[in-house]
Amino acid sequence: MNSRGSGRKLEGFFTGKGFYIVLFLCAAVIGVSAWMMATGNETMENDPVKNNSVNLDDKRVETIIVPAQGSTATPGAETLAPEAPEVDTEGLAENTESEPCSEAAAAVDDQPAVEAAAPIYVWPVAGQVERQHSTDTLSYDQTLRDWRTHEGIDIIAELGSPVVAAHSGTVESIVRDSLYGTVLTVAHGDGTRTVYANLAENPPVNTGDWIECGAVIGSVGSTALCEVSQASHLHFAITVNGAAADPMDYLPA
Repeated sequence: MNSRGSGRKLEGFFTGKGFYIVLFLCAAVIGVSAWMMATGNETMENDPVKNNSVNLDDKRVETIIVPAQGSTATPGAETLAPEAPEVDTEGLAENTESEPCSEAAAAVDDQPAVEAAAPIYVWPVAGQVERQHSTDTLSYDQTLRDWRTHEGIDIIAELGSPVVAAHSGTVESIVRDSLYGTVLTVAHGDGTRTVYANLAENPPVNTGDWIECGAVIGSVGSTALCEVSQASHLHFAITVNGAAADPMDYLPA
């Protein structure tokens, strides 16, 4: 009885106002579904995450890796750096064994050493040597008439003959000696000095002047009282660190 009553009520509901209510609900459901679909599409179009197009505002650029020519790599595959080729070390030790620096230096040392050039000296005046240098033995002095040493050499030259510097240097002194007359001394800066005696008075140079080798520094005079018995000459001497040396060891042959 109850089942029949419920069925009749339900039938009456659909045949009456209930039909319109159901129709409205169906239309509402369709409308809501359409709105949701439209909203979903618009959201997908505006979603930067789901959009596959390049967004210039985000500065994102799709990078495409192009494999080198001859490579078998495929797009999307991970590219690995090529392995370094193995080095063949066989025989490498023999090639790296070079001549030691010490041996090269020894080869250089085997070369004959170049001797330092001796200082250049020239004859202070042209002429024959009348009296030689003698400090180990005594020689007879014609003027003083005795036997004594002779620390220089006497070069025969005419009176007034020009006298030149035997070696470059500085005029150290010009003095009037009681025995050797006008004496001019040139210091050469290496411990050696050249001495020119029996010069004429008033040499053309002054103390402190730099004199080049071969430059005129005076002339042959007759001022040496201890040698007036000899022919006209220049008394020339050389000292090394204050000790008398044989000028013939310095003058060219």
